[in-house]
Amino acid sequence: MQLVKNLYNYRELLKSNVKKEIRGKYKGSFLGVLWSFVNPLLQVAVYAIVFPYIMRVQTDNYLIYLIIGIIPWTFFTTVINQGMITVRMNAGIIKKVYFPREILPISVALSGLINFLISCIIIVLFCLFGGVGITWHIIFLPLIALLQFILTLGIVFALSAINIYIKDTEYLVTFLINMLFYATPILYEASLFPEKIRFILYLNPMTQVIDAYRNIFLYHQMPDLMGIVYLVLIAVILFFLGLLIFRKLEKGFAEEV
Repeated sequence: MQLVKNLYNYRELLKSNVKKEIRGKYKGSFLGVLWSFVNPLLQVAVYAIVFPYIMRVQTDNYLIYLIIGIIPWTFFTTVINQGMITVRMNAGIIKKVYFPREILPISVALSGLINFLISCIIIVLFCLFGGVGITWHIIFLPLIALLQFILTLGIVFALSAINIYIKDTEYLVTFLINMLFYATPILYEASLFPEKIRFILYLNPMTQVIDAYRNIFLYHQMPDLMGIVYLVLIAVILFFLGLLIFRKLEKGFAEEV
């Protein structure tokens, strides 16, 4: 596969780009990379106050339930938002030097994956100190994280290329992501929806992703097999579709950025 060959040949560039993404995100800030931990914790603090007491949400271990949803969602939205503009932000180097353009969105997605895996320390600590504990089911974490990575990267491939030609893409996507947040059972349980229409929630691949994380961290059980199969299919389809769109549009990057 050409993509694998390109990544191998330009592995040093990929490595330096990933390091740049990780270091550059919080460059100049006082807390630096600690913001990777602070941001989701601040979100959890707000929702943990609002939903149980104001919205009357009744869920066992709600704080842990919430943080297991917020941290993967933060990984998803951060990669989408940064990946969508990565080609335009690297206009200078694109015009001067040849390299496989796929490296740019892949670097953003990889840096997001690394930050996410580090942030999983927060989930583990909440589970341990919250009395839920950790079981052998955590071995499924790399699989779920990989599927989320592939899914998100496919979306970023498409959006980063489209955004070069349609400048309003990032504003539309920001709105859609905000809508998708409330269409994903992060703050609430899917069981709150009537059974007749509950399947709509599970058509959203991020519902399957977050359910899988909750199964392994909170409920101490294997991820739902049918959910994983569905997630694999959607992730693979979006990945190759996104890559196809990216390669179709990349020919005009140098002229459009």
